[in-house]
Amino acid sequence: MKTLKIPEATIIRLSVYSRHLTDVDRKGIITISSGEIAEGVGVSPAQVRKDLAYFGEFGTRGVGYNVKDLHRHILKILGLSEDWSVCLVGMGNLGLALTTYKGFRERGFIITSIYDNDPMKIGTVYHGVEVMCIDHIEEVAKNNKTQIGIIAVPSSAAQAIADKLVRAGVQAILNFAPVVLNVPPEVELRNVDLAVNLEVLTFNVGAHRL
Repeated sequence: MKTLKIPEATIIRLSVYSRHLTDVDRKGIITISSGEIAEGVGVSPAQVRKDLAYFGEFGTRGVGYNVKDLHRHILKILGLSEDWSVCLVGMGNLGLALTTYKGFRERGFIITSIYDNDPMKIGTVYHGVEVMCIDHIEEVAKNNKTQIGIIAVPSSAAQAIADKLVRAGVQAILNFAPVVLNVPPEVELRNVDLAVNLEVLTFNVGAHRL
Protein backbone atom coordinates (compact mmCIF):
# COMPACT_ATOMS: atom_id res chain seq x y z
CA MET A 1 0.00 0.00 0.00
CA LYS A 2 2.82 2.37 0.79
CA THR A 3 3.98 2.41 -2.82
CA LEU A 4 0.58 3.86 -3.80
CA LYS A 5 1.17 6.85 -1.49
CA ILE A 6 -2.30 6.64 -0.07
CA PRO A 7 -2.97 9.63 2.20
CA GLU A 8 -2.95 8.84 5.90
CA ALA A 9 -6.24 10.71 6.23
CA THR A 10 -7.79 8.16 3.88
CA ILE A 11 -6.67 5.28 6.11
CA ILE A 12 -8.13 7.04 9.14
CA ARG A 13 -11.43 7.52 7.33
CA LEU A 14 -11.47 3.86 6.28
CA SER A 15 -11.36 2.95 9.96
CA VAL A 16 -14.31 5.26 10.58
CA TYR A 17 -16.20 3.77 7.63
CA SER A 18 -15.57 0.31 9.02
CA ARG A 19 -17.06 1.18 12.39
CA HIS A 20 -20.08 2.74 10.73
CA LEU A 21 -20.60 -0.34 8.56
CA THR A 22 -20.46 -2.50 11.68
CA ASP A 23 -23.34 -0.52 13.15
CA VAL A 24 -25.27 -0.58 9.88
CA ASP A 25 -24.82 -4.34 9.52
CA ARG A 26 -26.12 -4.90 13.05
CA LYS A 27 -29.31 -3.12 12.01
CA GLY A 28 -29.80 -5.65 9.22
CA ILE A 29 -29.23 -3.20 6.36
CA ILE A 30 -28.10 -5.03 3.20
CA THR A 31 -26.97 -2.24 0.86
CA ILE A 32 -25.72 1.29 1.43
CA SER A 33 -24.85 4.22 -0.83
CA SER A 34 -21.83 6.50 -0.65
CA GLY A 35 -24.22 9.26 0.38
CA GLU A 36 -25.52 7.22 3.31
CA ILE A 37 -22.00 6.37 4.42
CA ALA A 38 -21.05 10.03 4.12
CA GLU A 39 -24.04 11.14 6.17
CA GLY A 40 -23.23 8.58 8.83
CA VAL A 41 -19.61 9.63 9.32
CA GLY A 42 -19.69 13.34 8.48
CA VAL A 43 -17.87 13.58 5.15
CA SER A 44 -18.99 14.17 1.56
CA PRO A 45 -20.16 11.36 -0.75
CA ALA A 46 -17.37 12.32 -3.16
CA GLN A 47 -14.82 11.81 -0.38
CA VAL A 48 -16.17 8.34 0.36
CA ARG A 49 -15.96 7.35 -3.31
CA LYS A 50 -12.46 8.81 -3.65
CA ASP A 51 -11.19 6.97 -0.57
CA LEU A 52 -12.57 3.64 -1.74
CA ALA A 53 -11.32 4.17 -5.32
CA TYR A 54 -7.72 3.87 -4.11
CA PHE A 55 -8.36 0.18 -3.57
CA GLY A 56 -10.63 -0.79 -6.45
CA GLU A 57 -14.32 -0.90 -7.35
CA PHE A 58 -16.59 -2.27 -4.63
CA GLY A 59 -20.10 -1.07 -5.44
CA THR A 60 -22.61 -1.11 -8.27
CA ARG A 61 -23.58 2.17 -9.91
CA GLY A 62 -27.16 3.04 -9.05
CA VAL A 63 -27.35 0.32 -6.41
CA GLY A 64 -24.63 1.07 -3.89
CA TYR A 65 -22.44 -1.20 -1.81
CA ASN A 66 -23.24 -4.51 -0.22
CA VAL A 67 -22.65 -3.75 3.47
CA LYS A 68 -21.05 -7.06 4.43
CA ASP A 69 -18.84 -7.21 1.34
CA LEU A 70 -17.62 -3.63 1.70
CA HIS A 71 -16.96 -4.11 5.39
CA ARG A 72 -14.97 -7.25 4.69
CA HIS A 73 -12.91 -5.47 2.02
CA ILE A 74 -12.13 -2.55 4.32
CA LEU A 75 -11.11 -4.86 7.16
CA LYS A 76 -8.75 -6.65 4.78
CA ILE A 77 -7.28 -3.34 3.61
CA LEU A 78 -6.70 -2.30 7.22
CA GLY A 79 -5.10 -5.63 8.05
CA LEU A 80 -7.94 -6.54 10.40
CA SER A 81 -8.97 -9.81 8.81
CA GLU A 82 -6.70 -11.53 11.34
CA ASP A 83 -5.85 -11.01 15.01
CA TRP A 84 -2.73 -9.09 16.11
CA SER A 85 -0.60 -10.00 19.12
CA VAL A 86 -0.01 -6.87 21.21
CA CYS A 87 2.13 -6.25 24.27
CA LEU A 88 1.59 -3.40 26.71
CA VAL A 89 4.52 -1.91 28.64
CA GLY A 90 3.64 0.22 31.65
CA MET A 91 0.79 -0.33 34.08
CA GLY A 92 0.26 3.18 35.39
CA ASN A 93 -3.12 4.87 35.09
CA LEU A 94 -2.89 4.98 31.29
CA GLY A 95 -1.79 1.37 30.98
CA LEU A 96 -4.60 0.24 33.24
CA ALA A 97 -7.11 2.17 31.15
CA LEU A 98 -5.78 0.56 27.97
CA THR A 99 -6.19 -2.94 29.38
CA THR A 100 -9.87 -2.27 30.04
CA TYR A 101 -10.60 -0.84 26.59
CA LYS A 102 -12.84 -3.41 24.89
CA GLY A 103 -12.34 -1.82 21.48
CA PHE A 104 -8.90 -3.39 21.09
CA ARG A 105 -10.15 -6.96 21.26
CA GLU A 106 -13.24 -6.18 19.18
CA ARG A 107 -10.98 -4.94 16.39
CA GLY A 108 -8.59 -7.89 16.63
CA PHE A 109 -5.85 -6.37 18.78
CA ILE A 110 -5.21 -8.96 21.48
CA ILE A 111 -3.04 -7.95 24.45
CA THR A 112 -1.03 -11.13 24.99
CA SER A 113 1.52 -9.79 27.47
CA ILE A 114 1.86 -6.91 29.94
CA TYR A 115 5.03 -5.59 31.57
CA ASP A 116 6.00 -3.24 34.40
CA ASN A 117 8.95 -2.69 36.74
CA ASP A 118 6.91 -2.19 39.92
CA PRO A 119 7.21 -5.27 42.20
CA MET A 120 3.73 -4.51 43.55
CA LYS A 121 2.24 -4.86 40.08
CA ILE A 122 4.30 -7.78 38.78
CA GLY A 123 2.31 -10.97 39.18
CA THR A 124 -1.09 -9.29 39.19
CA VAL A 125 -3.55 -10.37 36.50
CA TYR A 126 -5.63 -8.10 34.26
CA HIS A 127 -8.26 -9.70 32.05
CA GLY A 128 -6.44 -13.00 32.15
CA VAL A 129 -2.98 -11.58 31.40
CA GLU A 130 -0.31 -11.60 34.12
CA VAL A 131 1.96 -8.58 34.51
CA MET A 132 5.59 -9.58 34.03
CA CYS A 133 8.86 -7.84 34.73
CA ILE A 134 10.17 -5.60 31.97
CA ASP A 135 13.29 -7.75 31.85
CA HIS A 136 11.23 -10.51 30.18
CA ILE A 137 10.03 -8.40 27.23
CA GLU A 138 12.41 -9.77 24.63
CA GLU A 139 11.98 -13.42 25.57
CA VAL A 140 8.20 -13.42 25.98
CA ALA A 141 7.43 -11.14 23.03
CA LYS A 142 9.46 -13.38 20.75
CA ASN A 143 7.69 -16.51 22.03
CA ASN A 144 4.30 -14.84 21.59
CA LYS A 145 5.26 -13.60 18.13
CA THR A 146 4.19 -10.16 19.28
CA GLN A 147 3.63 -7.84 16.34
CA ILE A 148 2.71 -4.57 18.06
CA GLY A 149 4.07 -2.97 21.22
CA ILE A 150 2.34 -0.24 23.21
CA ILE A 151 4.57 2.00 25.31
CA ALA A 152 2.89 3.66 28.29
CA VAL A 153 5.90 4.45 30.47
CA PRO A 154 7.55 7.73 31.56
CA SER A 155 9.59 9.57 28.93
CA SER A 156 12.88 8.67 30.61
CA ALA A 157 12.27 4.95 30.10
CA ALA A 158 10.57 4.99 26.70
CA GLN A 159 13.63 4.66 24.45
CA ALA A 160 15.00 1.71 26.41
CA ILE A 161 11.62 -0.01 26.12
CA ALA A 162 11.47 0.73 22.40
CA ASP A 163 14.92 -0.84 22.00
CA LYS A 164 13.74 -3.98 23.78
CA LEU A 165 10.65 -4.18 21.59
CA VAL A 166 12.73 -3.80 18.45
CA ARG A 167 15.08 -6.57 19.58
CA ALA A 168 12.01 -8.71 20.28
CA GLY A 169 11.01 -8.36 16.64
CA VAL A 170 7.86 -6.22 16.94
CA GLN A 171 6.74 -4.71 13.66
CA ALA A 172 5.03 -1.62 15.04
CA ILE A 173 5.05 0.56 18.14
CA LEU A 174 2.32 2.80 19.55
CA ASN A 175 4.06 5.29 21.84
CA PHE A 176 2.18 7.29 24.46
CA ALA A 177 5.32 8.72 26.08
CA PRO A 178 5.84 12.42 25.19
CA VAL A 179 9.29 11.87 23.72
CA VAL A 180 10.80 11.31 20.26
CA LEU A 181 11.83 7.69 19.82
CA ASN A 182 14.47 6.31 17.47
CA VAL A 183 13.55 3.02 15.83
CA PRO A 184 14.73 1.28 12.64
CA PRO A 185 12.92 2.34 9.45
CA GLU A 186 11.32 -1.07 9.10
CA VAL A 187 9.46 -0.60 12.39
CA GLU A 188 6.27 1.43 12.12
CA LEU A 189 6.06 4.08 14.86
CA ARG A 190 2.98 6.03 15.89
CA ASN A 191 3.25 8.67 18.62
CA VAL A 192 0.19 9.67 20.62
CA ASP A 193 0.99 12.78 22.66
CA LEU A 194 -2.21 13.68 24.49
CA ALA A 195 -0.93 17.10 25.55
CA VAL A 196 -0.04 18.01 21.95
CA ASN A 197 -3.51 17.04 20.78
CA LEU A 198 -5.06 19.20 23.49
CA GLU A 199 -2.83 22.09 22.43
CA VAL A 200 -4.01 21.70 18.83
CA LEU A 201 -7.56 21.94 20.12
CA THR A 202 -6.86 25.08 22.15
CA PHE A 203 -5.07 26.64 19.18
CA ASN A 204 -8.02 25.95 16.88
CA VAL A 205 -10.47 27.29 19.45
CA GLY A 206 -8.31 30.35 20.05
CA ALA A 207 -7.88 30.97 16.32
CA HIS A 208 -11.58 31.77 16.05
CA ARG A 209 -11.10 34.58 18.55
CA LEU A 210 -8.21 36.28 16.72
